Amino acid sequence: MNEQNMLEVRNLTKHFKVGSKQIVHAVDGVSFTLKKGKTLGLVGESGCGKSTCARTIIRMYAPTSGQILLNGEDITELKQKQLKPYRKNMQMIFQDPYASLNARMTVRDIIAEPLIAHGVVRKKEDANELIYPMLERVGLTKEHSGRYAHEFSGGQRQRVGIARALILQPDLVICDEPISALDVSIQAQVVNLLKDFQEEKGVSYLFIAHDLSMVRYVSDDVGVMYLGQLVEVSESNEIYKNPLHPYTKGLLGSIPIANPKLARMKEKSGMEGDIPSPIDPPSGCRFHTRCPYAKDICSQQVPQLKDAGNGHMTACHLYG
Repeated sequence: MNEQNMLEVRNLTKHFKVGSKQIVHAVDGVSFTLKKGKTLGLVGESGCGKSTCARTIIRMYAPTSGQILLNGEDITELKQKQLKPYRKNMQMIFQDPYASLNARMTVRDIIAEPLIAHGVVRKKEDANELIYPMLERVGLTKEHSGRYAHEFSGGQRQRVGIARALILQPDLVICDEPISALDVSIQAQVVNLLKDFQEEKGVSYLFIAHDLSMVRYVSDDVGVMYLGQLVEVSESNEIYKNPLHPYTKGLLGSIPIANPKLARMKEKSGMEGDIPSPIDPPSGCRFHTRCPYAKDICSQQVPQLKDAGNGHMTACHLYG
């Protein structure tokens, strides 16, 4: 593994059994690399497997198959006790800040918990000298530390969640739609907070979102997921200026434009229908049932993720 790679995911697969016979193909053969100090944005429709992929990487779920390498160390098969030394270096910011915070604990106790669990401090009182500066860093104050989660707004609760994730100064932070539940005015503040911390500490982010405009602002590279598979990966500006996969074009085509004249001139995405069930995914290319360019081969053969030029990877039969 390259020394510059913080995270390497190889052919990661996660299936869930439903009943006695059915299987949910939540994540199927996903591979990508995240470099140190960089951000990889993962985008796609709801139900495409983004969050399941993230939770499998951080080992909240045990992978069905594949490999997960963190700083060159294979953590795929490690048991929970064996994972503890690695958990200090990989943290997660959850989508719903209220559901992810213990309602019976004060902010001080919530942020102190990982410090105590990983032996950074022995007592909650000893953690104050680390907690108070972190609260200031995320836009809260020392006075907020004695309050409970229900006493905060959604944006403030997310700041508490960010403080809890960053207090251990991890190498990797998985951001699972950390701004989707927030007002637009608060989203930019939270994203800028994460970017500032990245510039200072060199942390790597896997940033999951469905807001394509925000992902472009945050990410160095972008991966597009559809029905459990990665269909396109490229440098952020390249994928927005020159999308190759029909699904990526459809996602970008769905971004609203404030100017009515430009909106009318804009090419329609050509993407119709709903995402198929992951219990019974289509054969061949999983997008062929909604693709306006589908050919016979698309329903028969699974396209592989290949370099279409300049490191722009896509899984589509249109690109040979």
